[in-house]
This record gives sequence, C-alpha cells and structure tokens, in this order.
Amino acid sequence: MDYVNAFWVGGLICAAVQILMEKTKMMPGRIMVLLVMTGAVISLFGWYEPFQKFAGAGASVPLLGFGNVLMKGVKEAVQEQGPLGLFAGGFKAAAVGTSAALIFGYLASLVFKPKMKQ
Repeated sequence: MDYVNAFWVGGLICAAVQILMEKTKMMPGRIMVLLVMTGAVISLFGWYEPFQKFAGAGASVPLLGFGNVLMKGVKEAVQEQGPLGLFAGGFKAAAVGTSAALIFGYLASLVFKPKMKQ
C-alpha cells in the first residue's frame, strides 16, 4: 500500500504542477519556487511529517520535500545557534542534495554531449 500512496500523491502533485503550467502564465522557475515555499510552510506548521509518513517518496521526492528539508535545517540551526541559524541552517541541510544534483548533472553532460538550442 505504501507504493500506491506514493504513486497517487506524487502523481497528484505533478498533475497540479502541470495544470499550473498549462492554465496560468507562470514560468516553470516560479512554479518550482512555489513548490519549495509550499513545502517549507507545510513543514513550519508541522504538517509535513504526517504527510510524508502517509505518502512516503510521493511526498519526499518532489520539490515540496526540498522545502521541508530546508525548513527542518533552519529550525535545528536556530535552536542551536540562535538567529544566525536562519542563514546557515538551510545551506547545511540541503548541501548534500544540491551537491549531488550538480555533480550528477555535470557527469550527465559529459556523457551525453548537450547541444545548445538554435
């Protein structure tokens, strides 16, 4: 049942994003920021953990999960460092995922020889 919940929740998130892209004039970058901010706000209210337990990877893999990771890092850093943690927490929490995305993106560009659009 975990796979089914992950599939339909992740699919629902993707469908909502596709509707936003088709029916509004929002650019993809703004939609991505909206997803990250939504994940952070849901995490701020403490609703993300139960949502993630229910949906599994359907909730943790999309950009909502990235917003949750950032907010968790900020919360922990603020508890440890005080107000300075607002700036350090998100970077520390997301460093591994961001580094992996950059490294694997670079390796993929070496393997597949990207071309500029004309």
